[in-house]
Amino acid sequence: MNSTGGAACGDDLAFRLGDPDRHLAGVRLVQHAGLPADRLGFGYDDGDLAWRLELPRPSLWRLEYLLELHHPDGGTELVCDPDNPRRVGGAFGDKSVLECPEYAEPGWLRETAADGSWRELAIPVRGLDAEVAARVWSPNEPTYRMLVAHDGPEYDRIAALGHYTAALVGAGRVPPYHLVLLAPGERNEWYSANPAYARALVGTVLPRLRAGLGTAGPVVGMGASLGGLAMLHAQRRYPLAFAGLFLQSGSFFQPRHDRQESAFSRYNRIIRFVRKVLRDRDAAPVPAVLTCGLVEENRFNNRDMAAALARQGYPVELAEVPDAHNYTAWRDAFDPHLTGLLRRIWAPAGVPVAGD
Repeated sequence: MNSTGGAACGDDLAFRLGDPDRHLAGVRLVQHAGLPADRLGFGYDDGDLAWRLELPRPSLWRLEYLLELHHPDGGTELVCDPDNPRRVGGAFGDKSVLECPEYAEPGWLRETAADGSWRELAIPVRGLDAEVAARVWSPNEPTYRMLVAHDGPEYDRIAALGHYTAALVGAGRVPPYHLVLLAPGERNEWYSANPAYARALVGTVLPRLRAGLGTAGPVVGMGASLGGLAMLHAQRRYPLAFAGLFLQSGSFFQPRHDRQESAFSRYNRIIRFVRKVLRDRDAAPVPAVLTCGLVEENRFNNRDMAAALARQGYPVELAEVPDAHNYTAWRDAFDPHLTGLLRRIWAPAGVPVAGD
């Protein structure tokens, strides 16, 4: 069993929060790993002078969580576990993390990065009445290839996408390529199957990037959650713009799986797009990899989407990882799944991987 402070992972998940003077009225586990809501309340152990909780472990190798502290005056407070020093960053702040015995960080995190350079671009887009900000890493050697990532700054800051790129290029495991990190801007509006955003991405952003980088080669698009949905939406509307797709935990909402998302302002627009994709018979397929956590809500709609794309001729892979809907899960799926996709598109059989 792995233990960190007051939390432990073996066949079960176990949590302990010391409270010798019983200042708290209650403690509750806050997580997004599908654990039953009626099992998340801690009980007070008078012998141990602590709040304790034990749960059967679901199909995961690590758990990100917070504690909801209930005070005697009726107030509540959401905090990281004070007895667990391990933290992990996320789009909405830090969380405590519990790692199980099977979990190991990707080896590429410790590999030497290839030399390269970063540049910042701001691309005005009249159709959005806004600028799309892009941060671009380029290797020192010339290349015509480009990987474009939605939510790029977050992918880099939390999931180390920039280091992944430089490390695997440096090791010769993927061909050299430009990494383009697109900032999300008005994320909920732009990434929710928005035709104006898809038109801006393909009609303005990609041409400006090609001109600035001096490249006309194949583009691979990637994104997570709404960013994955938006990348698929752009490929369906403009199939010639993309040579491949890497979609992580895509928000492919369907009423039968995702009614809990119905308060989202663009829920109906997403529903209409996903329904059309699932029903389509004709498509312009490209190689696609979908990844999703085994314990996240989106696993059901991702399974449906992968099956639909396969029926339409996409060479598609669905990789389900023992984690939930978070940037570390997405990071841990880069290799081998993104690696394999990039090699497949940019380094056909018989072509050396290292160099152009």
